[in-house]
Amino acid sequence: MIRLSILDLVHVREGTTPADALADALRVAQRAEQLDYRRYWVAEHHNMIGISSAATSVVIGHLAAGTSKIRVGSGGIMLPNHSPLQIAEQFGTLESLFPERIDLGLGRAPGTDQVTARAMRRDLRAAAENFPQDVQELQMLFDDPKPNQAIVAVPGAGLKVPLWMLGSSLFGAQLAAQLGLPYAFASHFAPDALDAALAIYRERFRPSQQLDQSYAVPCVNVIVADTDEEARYLYTTVQQMFVGMMRGSRGLMPAPIDNIDDYWLPAEKAQVSHMLSCAFVGSPATVHTKLERFLERTRADELMISMPIFEHQKRLISIELLAELSHNLA
Repeated sequence: MIRLSILDLVHVREGTTPADALADALRVAQRAEQLDYRRYWVAEHHNMIGISSAATSVVIGHLAAGTSKIRVGSGGIMLPNHSPLQIAEQFGTLESLFPERIDLGLGRAPGTDQVTARAMRRDLRAAAENFPQDVQELQMLFDDPKPNQAIVAVPGAGLKVPLWMLGSSLFGAQLAAQLGLPYAFASHFAPDALDAALAIYRERFRPSQQLDQSYAVPCVNVIVADTDEEARYLYTTVQQMFVGMMRGSRGLMPAPIDNIDDYWLPAEKAQVSHMLSCAFVGSPATVHTKLERFLERTRADELMISMPIFEHQKRLISIELLAELSHNLA
């Protein structure tokens, strides 16, 4: 049976607040835990009114405190926004509070725009160039401290918090392989390099202290409902959000609509459909068939699921249906 995990951007729905989104995320994580999902990740984004996971380590603590066994982590922390020492201290604290339940996924993108990046007082170009060195510094900070080591993360040193490399290009695949880290690919919004990235990662993987063999996890959009028609209706929320990104108008999570073709222009439809080519939408039977083909294609070790559904109860149902059909996925 394929392992399933969840990526949550902690979306703020129209008519709700960030507090509501954070409460919803905890309820989803609790249900996912009951259904034996492997991990629950949240992502760092800034200055976006529809996403409430900017303080990612704080949100992880909220979710971990309300669950008992599911792994909780970042998908990811955008390391150019931070110093390695700060992240080592934050995730060392989380690991101390919730032992063997914390994942630290790392991304190279800023998770925001250039104006917001300047407000965060970071030289993102230099930070992105230093990303490989910063990842290795994090590894050192989580390792057992050496005698007379000048900088020690407290908590953090010796806790060996597992690092993950995230990416949507070949760069992350190459770095994950070189450092011997598990690799999660963002095919839920940037599918173009998926096959090439997985091939490079597996071909070049070097065993490490953390990982003996490659471990590849593509992230995909999945919406399961009782019927194909209902699932396609729920999916219009995702389609509207991607159109909003193209139009430069990121907002709150929109309610689904009856006819998406009345909403987007033909060029927008073509581009969004391409970006969402790794989306699996439909009844349990439909999604099972599509995911089976995807797993044959990618040989994924685990699937990370993005499931942006507007109505909270419908999202819970989708998670339940996916868990049930996954028993027949290899």
